[in-house]
Amino acid sequence: MNIVRTKQLTRVYRGKEVVSNVNMSIKQGEIYGMLGPNGAGKTTVMKMLTNLVKPTAGEIEMFGERLTDTSYRLLGRMGTIIETPIFYEKLTARENLELHCAYMGYHNMKAIDEALELVNLRQIDGKRVSEFSLGMKQRLGIARAITTKPELLILDEPINGLDPLGIKELRDLFKMLCKQYGTTILISSHILGEIELIADTIAVMNDGKLLQEVSMEHIAKQTSEYIEITSLDSSKTAFVLENHLNISNVRVTDEGQIRIYDCPIPQSELMRALVLHDVAIEAVHKKKGSLEDYFLSILNGGGIVA
Repeated sequence: MNIVRTKQLTRVYRGKEVVSNVNMSIKQGEIYGMLGPNGAGKTTVMKMLTNLVKPTAGEIEMFGERLTDTSYRLLGRMGTIIETPIFYEKLTARENLELHCAYMGYHNMKAIDEALELVNLRQIDGKRVSEFSLGMKQRLGIARAITTKPELLILDEPINGLDPLGIKELRDLFKMLCKQYGTTILISSHILGEIELIADTIAVMNDGKLLQEVSMEHIAKQTSEYIEITSLDSSKTAFVLENHLNISNVRVTDEGQIRIYDCPIPQSELMRALVLHDVAIEAVHKKKGSLEDYFLSILNGGGIVA
């Protein structure tokens, strides 16, 4: 079942299409990651899904029903963080969540303790939100989004301001919500490695267009294995590979590593040949293409990492 479906979703702002004919489908119980550079249109799509911005054209279906200006019941079935979460700064975290539950018509006050526990915001009673760090406010925003036990979470860059430990904690939280509670999650992040660890499906956006919607399982099958060589002289290494060893599928990365795709000889023979040609090698690793490789290939007009 599709929790969210958009048809030709378009938004025009000052004569420019900032979102153009986006068709996306989010299945129940999956984590759906939106990727794209700044200005790609990700946040605008999320705002349209939550009725914060009205589409210029196209349709949105949520939970099998068309989203309209009066779809209050549908909106009540989701939790959101869009851009920076805003709070009543002079109130405590608990007081902010109590207000949220009140205007959502949600009366299970135990859920507040559960949400604060899940995001690791304990022992903060009496502390005003104005005294919170950026990371604490981000955690509180997620607590607010999950307090009412929503069926759909829409999270725009939810791990901003968090340290590595906090990022891992929220990664585990999102996976738990999806697996144990069946919560569907739409999440955007510029940290591709995090999306790669949790997403079931990704959508790649650029210049307001949805370039590709694809499962992570499909990406895993499409991305290629390669040998990555770090040497003191990448230009010489690439020259030896192409001109002396007749290996054509060679790419030098921006960081100076040499990648060999579909290497025609065993790695041991490759290393022996490079040493014989006086190539100074620092490291050699066999790797598999990442989500970042796939993402960049799509933005550059490709389809798969080859």
